[in-house]
Amino acid sequence: MLAAAIIGSTLQAQERTDSLELEEVTVTATKFSKKLIETGKVVNIITTEELRRQGGKDLAEILNEQPGLIVNGATSNFGKDKAVYLRGANYGYTLILLNGAPVTDPSGVGGAFDLRILPVVQIERIEIVKGAQSTLYGSDAVAGVINIITKNSGDKPANFYGGLTYGSYNTLKANAGVAGAVKGSSYNVGFVHNESKGISEAKDTLDKGIRNGMLSNAVNVDLKGKIAENLYIKPFFRYAYFKGTYPNGAFAPAKNDYNSTLINTGSQAVYNFNGGSLNGLFSFDKVKRTYPFDSYEGAKNTAELFSNYNISKNMQALAGFRFDKLNMVKPNPDTKDTSITIASPYVSVFLKELGGFFMEAGLRYNKHSKYGSNTTFSLNPSYVINHKIKLFLNYGTSFRAPSLTELYGQWGANPDLKPEKSTTFEAGAELKTEDDFFKGRVVYFNRNIKDVIIYGPKFSYLNFNSQKDHGFEAEAQFKLNPSLAIKLFYAYVDGKVTANTGTKDTTYNNLLRRPKNSFGANLGYNITPQFFVSTNIHYNSSRNDLYFDPVTFASSTIELKPYTLWDVYAEYGIWKNKIKLFAQCNNLLNVDYYEVYGYTTFGRNYNLGFRFSL
Repeated sequence: MLAAAIIGSTLQAQERTDSLELEEVTVTATKFSKKLIETGKVVNIITTEELRRQGGKDLAEILNEQPGLIVNGATSNFGKDKAVYLRGANYGYTLILLNGAPVTDPSGVGGAFDLRILPVVQIERIEIVKGAQSTLYGSDAVAGVINIITKNSGDKPANFYGGLTYGSYNTLKANAGVAGAVKGSSYNVGFVHNESKGISEAKDTLDKGIRNGMLSNAVNVDLKGKIAENLYIKPFFRYAYFKGTYPNGAFAPAKNDYNSTLINTGSQAVYNFNGGSLNGLFSFDKVKRTYPFDSYEGAKNTAELFSNYNISKNMQALAGFRFDKLNMVKPNPDTKDTSITIASPYVSVFLKELGGFFMEAGLRYNKHSKYGSNTTFSLNPSYVINHKIKLFLNYGTSFRAPSLTELYGQWGANPDLKPEKSTTFEAGAELKTEDDFFKGRVVYFNRNIKDVIIYGPKFSYLNFNSQKDHGFEAEAQFKLNPSLAIKLFYAYVDGKVTANTGTKDTTYNNLLRRPKNSFGANLGYNITPQFFVSTNIHYNSSRNDLYFDPVTFASSTIELKPYTLWDVYAEYGIWKNKIKLFAQCNNLLNVDYYEVYGYTTFGRNYNLGFRFSL
C-alpha cells in the first residue's frame, strides 16, 4: 500500500540528465541530499527530462529499460501484472518508495506494490539504489530500492501543465494540473485519465477477437506551507482508480472484470536547522481490489521521525525511528487477526573527504509483532582518485518479513513462516574523463538469502534452505558533443535455490522469466534547440517459464526465445518550447515474443501527442 511522504531534503536534490555523473545528488542512498561522489552505493537516476521524453510509455516500461532491472509484463497488455526483478531477485525483494517512504500492498501477492497505479506524468524523478538497503529502509529492501519522487511545485504563483496522447489500441492518455509557489509555500494539484481498448491479454490462437481494455483515473494534491522560519508542513492526498479485464489463463482469452482503488493521505513536517534537518511523517494508505468472485483489501499506517546532522567537516550522522502497522481485510475466514506491526530504530554514520576516502556504516533493529526481532547492518567504503575514479565496496545484510498474504491469505498461507535474511556483497569502479566525454561503471554483486520463501509443490508457502544469486553490470555513456549522447549497458545474472526434499538437498536454477543476459543502447540527439530525436534498443536473452496445464495441473518448463525491441522517439518544441509535440514508435520491427508463456505482448505500436507547461 502507498505510504508516502516527501523527504525535506528532496527539495535540495539537483536535476541533471546525466545518470552517471559523479557530481549529481542523490537523496535515496542516504535519506538526505548527498553527492554521488560521496557514497559507495550503486545509484541510477532517471531525470525529469528523461521521463518527459518517453512519449506514451508507462512506469513499468521505463523501469524495464534500466540496467539490471527487468519488469516482467512491462510490454504485455496494460492490465497485466507487472513484476519487478532487480538483479534477478524475485518480486517482493525490491522495495518501492514514494518520496522516500516505503509503499506496499498488504493484500497483494508478496506485498509487492502495483506499478500500474501511479501515472508517469505525476513523477518528477526516479532514483534506483541497488544492493542491501534494509538498514535505511527496513523489510523488503533485499535487492535494492526504487524511489519515485513526485512533482511538488512550480516556480511562479501559477504554472499550468498538461498533455494529451493518443496511440495504438485506441489508447488515450490525458492529464492536467496547476502548481505554484508563493512566499515559501507551494502547491501542486493534478488529474490523470488513461484508457485503452487494449489487446487480448492471453495468446489468442483461435482468433476470438477478445480485447482486455483498461480505464484509470488519478488525482494528486501536494501542499507545502511555511509555518515559521525553516519549518514546513507538507500535507498530501492521492486517489487512484483502475478498471480492467483479465483472461482465464494462458492461451485462454476472456473478459473478467476487476477494479482497484487507492487512497493515500498524510503529512510531513520538516525543520531545517544549522547543520541538519528534522523530518517527521505520518501516512494512511488503503487499497481495495474487486474481482468477480472475491475482493481484497489492505491498509497501512506509517509514522517516522529521523534527523541528519553535520558533526564536523568530515563526519555526518543520521538517526531515526519508524513504526508500521499493516492489516489485511477479508483474509482466510479461519484467521481472526491479520494485523502486524514493525518498530525500527536505526542509525548511520558517514565519513567524507578524508584524503579521498568515504565511508557509511549503519545499524538497524527491527521488532516484528509476529516473529520477533532481528538486526541489519551495512558497510559502504569508497575511495576517489583525482575526482575522476571511484572504487567502492559494499557489504550489507537485509531481511524480508513474510507478507500478510503468505501468513494469512486464502491460497497456501503458512503462519509459521520465518523471515528471509540475506547478505549482499558488491565491488566496482566508476570513471569519468575530465572533459566528460566518457563516464562508466562496472560492478560485481553476490547475494545469499537464507530461509527463502517459495510457493511449494503442495500449493503452500514454505521456507527453503537458501537462494544464491550473482552477476555483473557494466554501463557506459559517451557525450560526443553537447547535442549528441550515447548510453550503453550490459547485465548478467544467474541464481540457484537449494531446497531440502526430505532426504537430501536439491539445487536448481529458478530465475524464471529473468534473462541471464540483457543489453541496452540509447542514442539521443538535439538536432536543434527545439528538435530532439532518440532511439532505444533493448535485448533480453532466453529465459525459462513454467506452464501449468489447465486440465491436469501438471507443470512443464518452457524456454522463451530471446528478443530485441527497437523504439524511436521525436519531439519538437513550439512557443518558446512551452509546448512539445511528440511522436513515438515502439517495437519498430514488430517482434513476436513472450514475457510470460501464453500471454500476448505488444506488436508495433505508435503514440502521438503534446504536453505543455505555461
